Amino acid sequence: MKNAIELVKDCESELTNNFKKIEEISLFNQEKVLNALRNQRLASRHFVQTNGYGYSDEGREILARVYAEIFKAEDAIVSPFFACGSHAISVVLYAILRPNDTMLAITGKPYDTLDEVIKGVSEDSGSLKDFGINYEQIDLINGEINTQAVLEYLKSKSPKLVFIQRSRGYSARNPLDCKKIADIISQIRQINKEVFIVVDNCYGEFVQTTEPTEFGADICVGSLIKNPGGGIAPTGGYVVGTKRAVDLVGKRLFSPSLGTETGSYAGGYRLFFQGLFLAPHIVSQAVKGMMLLGAVATKLGFKIFPQTNEPHLDIIKSIEFNTKEELIDFCQLIQAYSPVESYVKPEPWAMPGYTSEVIMAAGTFVQGASIELSCDAPIRAPYIIYIQGGLTYEHVKLVAIKMAEKFLK
Repeated sequence: MKNAIELVKDCESELTNNFKKIEEISLFNQEKVLNALRNQRLASRHFVQTNGYGYSDEGREILARVYAEIFKAEDAIVSPFFACGSHAISVVLYAILRPNDTMLAITGKPYDTLDEVIKGVSEDSGSLKDFGINYEQIDLINGEINTQAVLEYLKSKSPKLVFIQRSRGYSARNPLDCKKIADIISQIRQINKEVFIVVDNCYGEFVQTTEPTEFGADICVGSLIKNPGGGIAPTGGYVVGTKRAVDLVGKRLFSPSLGTETGSYAGGYRLFFQGLFLAPHIVSQAVKGMMLLGAVATKLGFKIFPQTNEPHLDIIKSIEFNTKEELIDFCQLIQAYSPVESYVKPEPWAMPGYTSEVIMAAGTFVQGASIELSCDAPIRAPYIIYIQGGLTYEHVKLVAIKMAEKFLK
């Protein structure tokens, strides 16, 4: 019987070719980010604090132009005033949709935290439903977009907005490959050129060499405490896309009379720029770490998703445990080997925005940052935990060793 360290080393050896591919993607994306910073002539003056209305805030404006160039988009908003990814997505939906409009989700049910945004939990809660906005969804088939159903729907109806969730949330499906997103966008455009196509891009940035805005998505939206923040952005979110769509979002985030002409930030912008510069490398570290953790879990007899040799299209790995107790034990192990609050013992609780009790491990430098090694799981069968992030591969490797020590039989 191999010991834990030997088991992990065997897994690393088997992953050599996978790791090389990830490093090639990282190099491509690093050059893309570097070129954008160079082309937009980033200077130290763009890091400074601003106050008041924030008129002519060069740091804010350059940051938006850098993101727009990286994502090959017409315009962008990159703002600390987005509290999180769910908030940024909500602002996008409220910015585009009007009473009697229809939102069509074509990747099944969106992430749990959007439930109350779309349908609300009570009357007059401020949901889209309260404003007379209709919601319909087309479920996936075997984890893939039901293209035929989507196209048939669009031939008979005209939704204002088509919503695509790139990552998988709490569902057992692969994240969407950008090539598949490109394909469905192309087919949608043949039927309806005016519909707004919005992609929840969370967890997917820099995992591949392209982003959905390169293929005609009106908006990609995400969180800066996930991939593009590089582990050091303190807060915020981004919206990139067409000029007409981003302009609507700016008027909703601030006000119709102001758009994106205002918005100061007393914290300064250095960490946003520096985090973006680090992001391609940090994302590669996270993907490699998740591959290793999954390979170790497989050798320990657990089911994983995606499988080790399948494409890893976001920074998330799922492990299915046999019992609730095993799941909780693993979550507590992640917390115990975190750099921050390692002494805390997480327990399931009724977290706002979720429909089941949830357990989370998040010993992170930035609160809730899922580009840092963290995990969460709804306490319901099957007992699947979702692990993501890892600022360094070495940190995840140490956790993989501890996992092997705990569950090796």
